[in-house]
Amino acid sequence: MQDPNSPTRPRVLSLLRERLPTGLAGAAAWLGLWFCVLFVRRWIPGGFGTFLGVLQFFVGIALISVAIPLAWQFVRRNLLWSLRNKLVLTYLLIGLAPVILFLTLVGVLAYVAAGQFAIHLTDSRLQAELIQMRNESGHRADLTTALVAERPKDSAQQIGGAVQNIESAGEVARLDMPRMRLHRETRVFMNGAPIDLGPNYRGKAPFGLPPWATELPGGEFSGLVLDGRDLYLVALHQKKWDSGRIFTLMSSLPVDSAFLKLASDGLGQASLLPQRAGRTANEISQENKNGAPAPAKKSSQKVRFAVGADGINSGSSWVVGGTEPPAVNLADARVSFTSTEPIVDWDTGERDNVLIAVQSRPSLLYNQLFGSSLGGIVTSVLRIAIILLCVLFALIEMLALWMAIALSRTITSSVADLYSATEHIEDGDLDYRIGVKSDDQLAELSRSFNTMSGSLKRLLEEQKEKERLQNEISIAQEVQANLFPLHAQGLATLDLHGVCRPARSVSGDYYDFLVFHEEAHAGMMNRRETGVGIAIGDISGKGISAALLMATLHSAVRAYRFASEELVYSESSVAGLMASREGRGGDCDELFQSPGRILSLLNRHLYRSTQPEKYATLFLAHYDVATAMMTYSNAGQLPPLVLSRDGQIRRLDKGGTVVGLMDGMQYEEDRFHMQPGDIMVAYSDGVTEPENDFGEFGEERMMEVVARYRDQPLHMISGQVMLALDAWIGAEEQPDDITLVLARKT
Repeated sequence: MQDPNSPTRPRVLSLLRERLPTGLAGAAAWLGLWFCVLFVRRWIPGGFGTFLGVLQFFVGIALISVAIPLAWQFVRRNLLWSLRNKLVLTYLLIGLAPVILFLTLVGVLAYVAAGQFAIHLTDSRLQAELIQMRNESGHRADLTTALVAERPKDSAQQIGGAVQNIESAGEVARLDMPRMRLHRETRVFMNGAPIDLGPNYRGKAPFGLPPWATELPGGEFSGLVLDGRDLYLVALHQKKWDSGRIFTLMSSLPVDSAFLKLASDGLGQASLLPQRAGRTANEISQENKNGAPAPAKKSSQKVRFAVGADGINSGSSWVVGGTEPPAVNLADARVSFTSTEPIVDWDTGERDNVLIAVQSRPSLLYNQLFGSSLGGIVTSVLRIAIILLCVLFALIEMLALWMAIALSRTITSSVADLYSATEHIEDGDLDYRIGVKSDDQLAELSRSFNTMSGSLKRLLEEQKEKERLQNEISIAQEVQANLFPLHAQGLATLDLHGVCRPARSVSGDYYDFLVFHEEAHAGMMNRRETGVGIAIGDISGKGISAALLMATLHSAVRAYRFASEELVYSESSVAGLMASREGRGGDCDELFQSPGRILSLLNRHLYRSTQPEKYATLFLAHYDVATAMMTYSNAGQLPPLVLSRDGQIRRLDKGGTVVGLMDGMQYEEDRFHMQPGDIMVAYSDGVTEPENDFGEFGEERMMEVVARYRDQPLHMISGQVMLALDAWIGAEEQPDDITLVLARKT
């Protein structure tokens, strides 16, 4: 025996929970199971079975309420997700829905028309019989009047004998008529009193002559009458004789099963309900208790007859005649229709209606409609033609549906190809292309998708190349950032500050500070500064090419800076390796004391090592700490400005043309003594040339900012100049590299 605590049992329960449906599907499954289980109430009698039946009813309602949204979800997820199914459903709604509605309307109208036609045929036969009775009754009344009216002393027996003779002669004349199967009755009244015609005239007929019929307006009456629970066709004719007597002859025919069978011959089955449709429920109840008609009363409460599918009220005694024939084919459905037939209440003379129901078949009505007017072959041809026309219409509808589905397949196949292509693109297969075989708008869409895929692949390749170049530019930016001074190396008597803001990723501007020290002794690192070299330049062009030339210029200047420098090592090799980069100095200071000479050397180097169109503007200056003397030479650079304490401005413009453009150029030098508080402002054209609606930023505005903040630290002066410049440029893109170098004598 298996242990209930074994691990197998929880595993089975977990598996069952995973397999059982949840949500709406689970609710529908459990409700459907309960609905099936509750079918056992059929075999359980008594109140408990009734309770289970009521419970099953409510479970069925709940099941329907859950199944409808569940079915809609299933249709949406499985049938309507595909565009093809949506288009097919759309075609069905557009194409078949009107056809179905039209056929439904035609079917309903045809059913109503067939039912009305069957009622009409039955009523026509009833009226034809009534007309025949009225004519015959009038003829007998005229003959009787002609024979007896001139003999006022004739007794009732003599009048009855005359009527019998006339009746017998009429019966002999119509022995071969089918209506002889119906038993009509004749009654004779003289001044409202009945005259006995003998034992042969005592069949079923309306009882007596009612008061309203003792003296008829116009002398005649014919119609369907209701006498208690019996229906009759009655024809009355009155003659007023010269003797003052009123002779009344009544012919009646019971409307029973035999009559209705004859009236519905070739139609099916006819039924009449011998009750007034306008009588109140109280009158019918009283009639059922007493067995006689209740007195007529006016009331608005009508009796409602529950006519079933067979046209017969199960709670009333219908008069039924004829039989319902079997169906000829599947389309020969039963036609059951109910209407009303006018009657006269025999006791009161009030007019009312009774219900009439007819059950027939379309084949019988078709024969009644066409059988008597057309020959058999014509009727058959017409029937076959109608059938062929219906088949033709059905084929046309099916052809239209097939063409719609085929057309939708061409649409959905293109959409499916596009969907498949997007999946390939999503997976990274940019070489996938849609096969285009047609020549329509969808084909153009597929071609456009193929073009887009190729463009996307090309853009991705370009993006990768751009990212590679950006990485290289980032590296170049880092390298260039290392070329600029990492921090302002101010001297004891001269503050220095520089900033360069590229217009693009890298800059074509150049500035540098080269601090010179006295010769190192015994590896000493903290040595006294002897001077500083200041360089600022602008390379022709922008971007990578300008940055490369700027690096060349930087390397050349630094090379001359270290050209004659002597690296001093300590006696210990370990101490030499530990020496700082700044532990260098010596003869290079003397070389930089002549900026014009260095510019000549740089011009020769750039001219011979770069392309002809490449050149640079460069300003070189050397400041001597001991004498506070500034020696400079300007090779085409915008002249730096020196703002003195008293507000005077010196323009440093001595020098020559740009470097690297022509060989063998010489550059002039100039020198001046810097006073405490003097500020040298060196700048590139990116500072003064930006424009807006008011013109260029210009030297004047730059120097106004410097003069306003001249007592502040140099980095604050530089920041204020940049703020003013940004405000001048506004939202526009920075047009050029911006470089600003400041030096102040303390």
